[in-house]
Amino acid sequence: MLKSKTRWIVRESDHQLVKTLENELKITPLVASMLINRGLDTVDSARYFLFGKGQFHDPYLLKGMDLAVNRIREAIENQEPILIFGDYDADGVSSTTVLMVTLKELGANVQFYIPNRFTEGYGPNEQAFRRAAESGIKLIITVDTGISAVNEAAIAKELGLDLIITDHHEPGPVLPEAFAIIHPKLPDSIYPFRELAGVGVAFKLAHALYGELPEHLLEFAVIGTIADLVSLKDENRLIAKKGLEKLKVTKNKGLKAIFKVAGVDQQSITEETIGFTLAPRINAVGRLEDADMAVELLLTDDPIEAEGLAQEMDELNKTRQSIVNSITHEAIEEVEKNYPIDSNSVLVIGKEGWNAGVVGIVASRLVEKFYRPTIVLSFDKEKGLAKGSARSIAGFDLFKNLSTCRDILPHFGGHPMAAGMTLNLEDVSEFRQRLNTLANEQLSADDFVPITLLDHQINVEEINLSSLDELHLLAPFGMDNPKPKVLISNVQISTMRKIGSEQNHLKVMVNENGANLDGIGFGLGQLVDHISPASKISVIGELAINEWNNIRKPQIFIQDVAVESWQLFDYRGVKRIHSLVHTIPKEKRKYVVFNKEQLDKIDSALASEVILIQDEAEAKEFDSKQANVVLVDLPPSKDILCHLFKGKQPARIYAHFYKESSDFFSTIPTRDHFKWFYAFLLKKGPLDLGRHGDEIAKHRGWSTETVTFMSKVFSELEFVTINNGFITLNKPSQKRDLTDSITYQTKQAQYALERDLLFSSFQQLKSWFDQVIEESVNIEEAVK
Repeated sequence: MLKSKTRWIVRESDHQLVKTLENELKITPLVASMLINRGLDTVDSARYFLFGKGQFHDPYLLKGMDLAVNRIREAIENQEPILIFGDYDADGVSSTTVLMVTLKELGANVQFYIPNRFTEGYGPNEQAFRRAAESGIKLIITVDTGISAVNEAAIAKELGLDLIITDHHEPGPVLPEAFAIIHPKLPDSIYPFRELAGVGVAFKLAHALYGELPEHLLEFAVIGTIADLVSLKDENRLIAKKGLEKLKVTKNKGLKAIFKVAGVDQQSITEETIGFTLAPRINAVGRLEDADMAVELLLTDDPIEAEGLAQEMDELNKTRQSIVNSITHEAIEEVEKNYPIDSNSVLVIGKEGWNAGVVGIVASRLVEKFYRPTIVLSFDKEKGLAKGSARSIAGFDLFKNLSTCRDILPHFGGHPMAAGMTLNLEDVSEFRQRLNTLANEQLSADDFVPITLLDHQINVEEINLSSLDELHLLAPFGMDNPKPKVLISNVQISTMRKIGSEQNHLKVMVNENGANLDGIGFGLGQLVDHISPASKISVIGELAINEWNNIRKPQIFIQDVAVESWQLFDYRGVKRIHSLVHTIPKEKRKYVVFNKEQLDKIDSALASEVILIQDEAEAKEFDSKQANVVLVDLPPSKDILCHLFKGKQPARIYAHFYKESSDFFSTIPTRDHFKWFYAFLLKKGPLDLGRHGDEIAKHRGWSTETVTFMSKVFSELEFVTINNGFITLNKPSQKRDLTDSITYQTKQAQYALERDLLFSSFQQLKSWFDQVIEESVNIEEAVK
């Protein structure tokens, strides 16, 4: 067996609905089921999602839009200084860029301000507002921030500043008292779509200010929409689809420069280009320094300046990666040493010196490793503050639970799955205790096992180029429209090996009913040691088309693997049992030794895992159910092996079957051998075996052992008498069969044992074990 890393749940699709979409839209069952899984279960909604050009909603449906537009137009007309107050992540940077371009094109006197993550923290702050007022600013427009700035809004009013808030984060129970708030999630909002990113809200404001859809801003709007992991439905899908097309042909100097530095082919841009290439570089600036650089990159018209900024951002991203790796290593040690997951349902960890700009990434990595809601904090002992980021798991709403801790969280904000916060160092312990109490009330043991939702269980023969091309109609992929994941169940392995310079990737070809499919599992190379080539495997992953040398072939990017049945691993002939230690999983590992003298050959460190089995009674008592059993040496009989596994269903059997010397390749005398030797003794009379045994063997082409063996058999059958090495034929006695000799029986049994266990083919050995284990399964099922 091989357990999967996560719980696999295949979404069930209504077969009749699948058939309807398949017939009406002329699509494959695969795509039809995926549409239904995304809630697109009518012909019209599915057609619109796949083929519709789509229309953007009227921006004036957003409450406060008319107030905001009139005030901004007044400021433009009067040339009042306007400040755009942004945020330091990719959503905030792209939001700032959208409004900067908009207001500049409309002739405004505008500038932007993004707070420093380290000295100011997230969101509007009093000092920044006071400096803005002192510099003559009359109107501040926030983007991707501000909905929690109740105190700062009051300060703005006191300073005579008009504050327009555009945001998308979860509104708290008390809203800021601002000139206008544009937010799709306000309690009394009538806007048809609530899931806009911060840049989506800024884009709607730009739409209203222009009086028409500003398509040239879509190349910026798509960045924050995809980077901020908002639902890619409705308007967000329009922004993503149209924005990606704009990026492919962009003339923006900054974007082109960063694509060049990152080695991006513009014509091949997808949502993954933003998620894994563009957004990390933009975010790296705000995480390590001031995010102004990223906005300046997107606004510049100077190609030389753009190239310099892009290069600097790329270097910062490399630095960020190094810092993240270092902190992640320390954080894992902190969890394992001080906050083990068996007693912590929520991980709240922190340390002085951890870079506050990257703790969100570290939190994400800890969630991947430990699958617990995680908060990673950077401690500032001089200020007595802890600043950090949180990431959650399904079933634990971060924003809702953090809201119950408002009395010790002076600053926090975010979503159900991610949040940021600042609190006093002295409150961290209580904060940890409260969240653990809440999690213990809300989460069950099953909630701590990761879930992978799958769109479809598919047969290998269903996977072809046309069906995979059709899958692209579902793109772009993201939140609420994830990249399709499929299950391929119980298929044969054609080939399997490790690849990569460090041999850390898995390459496999699976076969089902004559159809083949290539698979790649990045980072899964170690599984080769845990999958027997004879096993049937189940894999989950993303289907794709592999293009190489103008040849296109279907393939699957494997994300997880499972083997449902027991597995046999053949290590016969391996000289050192110690070399297997690192290959065999420690969980329920048991080394079975049949011959006492072999105990000394096993590492003393494994003593607690070694079981000596010397007879059938001990074999019956041995618990091999779901165990990883190493058969160290050859048993005295197959019956002992039968009792070892019958009715117990092991997970894996590692056949080593060590034997000091083999009887298999020594000569087993036939009846003709015995007949000739008897006639020879009858003719020659008494014989000194010590002197003439070698001569007889040499004359006949036998081994000396063969002569000795036949002599012993004749002695046991009372055909001869052996005295001091002399063999003498007895007087004729009753006929007896060779099998009456214990020596002959033992030799034959040992020969058969070695033939069946030590020198059989892998498939023969597997079939024998299958019969033993299958018999137990059938008995168990019959009893049920």
